[in-house]
Amino acid sequence: MTASASGGLPERTLRAPLARHSPLVLLSLAMLASACLALSLGSVHVPTAEVVRRCAQAATGQATWDATDRILFETRLPRILLAAGTGVALALAGLAAQTLFLNPLASPYVIGVSSGSALGAVIGMLVLGATAWSFETVPLASAAFGISITGLLFVLASGGRHTSQTLLLAGIAIGSLCAALTAGALYLAEERLQTLVFWLMGGFWRAGWRDVKLLLPVATLVWLALWLLSPTMDVLLLGRRSAHDLGVNVPRALRCLLLLIGVATAVAVSLTGIIGFVDLIVPHLLRRVLGAGHRRLVPACALAGGTLMILADLAARVLASPAEIPVGIVTAILGAPLFLWLLLRRSTREVGT
Repeated sequence: MTASASGGLPERTLRAPLARHSPLVLLSLAMLASACLALSLGSVHVPTAEVVRRCAQAATGQATWDATDRILFETRLPRILLAAGTGVALALAGLAAQTLFLNPLASPYVIGVSSGSALGAVIGMLVLGATAWSFETVPLASAAFGISITGLLFVLASGGRHTSQTLLLAGIAIGSLCAALTAGALYLAEERLQTLVFWLMGGFWRAGWRDVKLLLPVATLVWLALWLLSPTMDVLLLGRRSAHDLGVNVPRALRCLLLLIGVATAVAVSLTGIIGFVDLIVPHLLRRVLGAGHRRLVPACALAGGTLMILADLAARVLASPAEIPVGIVTAILGAPLFLWLLLRRSTREVGT
């Protein structure tokens, strides 16, 4: 073991923090690069150097607000930020769900929160008509329904009388009921059916700065809350009884995680529709790469989820330009084969052992 010339510390000691934080640094750079790429590409191509120059001008208050500036800062930038915030919220909600239910297949969609939020939005659009597209109505109805589904799980979880498997099965049943009610509402939609179906597929074509101002604070608060809960989440991986023996207030931890899952998912779905597989794939894959420690998993899932969503939205905008593919279709096409591959690898390894 060699010593460093500057402080006499072992070289291994100096390399350890860098090695520990390098995945987060790489993920941060990947998110920044994907955002720059998304600003540059589209129906109107803006060279990367020009994007950087105009961003610097805007940061110093020297933007000219010509047609290119309006494309970059009024159309693409809020869409990128909304996509990043949605990816952060869904990936963190998926991480919390998998930890809570001790199941790598758990996600907000599986436990019914996404379906409940979608049901609330569809009912709001049908009942309130054209006004339901305003910022104050559909997101509120969607979030209210999604958080109500979480409330039902709260009731089941009260006192810690139910196992994680029971809550997971209850969430699946509630989600199936919400999906059936949503299908019934679509059957009555008549001329609004196409618009509603397109919204349910998920996308950011309606992104605006008001949406960003609502979602980014929520995503940031969920990120911070889960990071603070990381030691508790690590202990919960040992099982409820072991966590209780180690001094964790299991019912309170359960309610906190359920609340964070419900708020993050409901707000995201209310603004963007249902976008699947990000909440399932990102935490599942990163656990395999980074291990089970939540101090690293929480920021890593946030960065990876935001990056994946930015790139998925970019693909949705570019692949069929000037038309647009719903982002939910893109994430499903990318996520389903990847998840099947992960499951097959896991099954093969279990058989081998």
